[in-house]
Amino acid sequence: MLLIACAGLRAQTAKPVASAPAPVSTTQGEALDRVVAIVNGDLVLESDVDEERRMASLQVYRDPSGDYSRERAVERLIDRTLILQQAKLQQEAPITDDAVNAELTTLRKDIPACKQYKCETQEGWERFLKENGFTEKELVTRWRERMEVLRYIDIRFRNGIQITPAERRTYYEQTMLPEYEKQHVKAPLLDTMSDRVDEVLLQQRVTNLLSDWLKSLRAQGSVVMMKQGDIAQ
Repeated sequence: MLLIACAGLRAQTAKPVASAPAPVSTTQGEALDRVVAIVNGDLVLESDVDEERRMASLQVYRDPSGDYSRERAVERLIDRTLILQQAKLQQEAPITDDAVNAELTTLRKDIPACKQYKCETQEGWERFLKENGFTEKELVTRWRERMEVLRYIDIRFRNGIQITPAERRTYYEQTMLPEYEKQHVKAPLLDTMSDRVDEVLLQQRVTNLLSDWLKSLRAQGSVVMMKQGDIAQ
């Protein structure tokens, strides 16, 4: 589901689409970017799809479906664009820099692959991000958008959902610990990961509600998938 792999979405602002079609090219003929979808006037670009797939390296938990294909990335981006469009209508207070930085500080400790880069140091963290195609500024932007998506879903869907200690421990022992073992990294204690575990379990609970809601948004709005060479109308 899109939220378990809730990676980076470029929050698209409405852009002119009358000549959206063909990729821009360099003098050497290298394609720089192109429109892959138009969501209620907001563009999803090929560069967004590439970024979405690269963001998988920053996820502590992998998508259970194991589907990291380009097609699945496009679908996730469309869904998140729809959610962000709805979130903007609510006019919630902006997520602060302190809140984003607090989550990223925790993320640096939790990503298994980060251990070999010594991400607890700024130099190691920047090297890890660079090798995965990001700058720290870009990641802050993407992570803020991720937090906006999760906040909106929390407000709309999660009221009344409770995660029990038993459910939390079962997920930690049966899902998280094996993942860390595969990476040959010592797992953090459950007490330090309880909020993240709850987040994943809550996401699983609202999957059906969210899926139905997104289908409704697609039906009510305008989602156009673009093929190379298409001209946006």
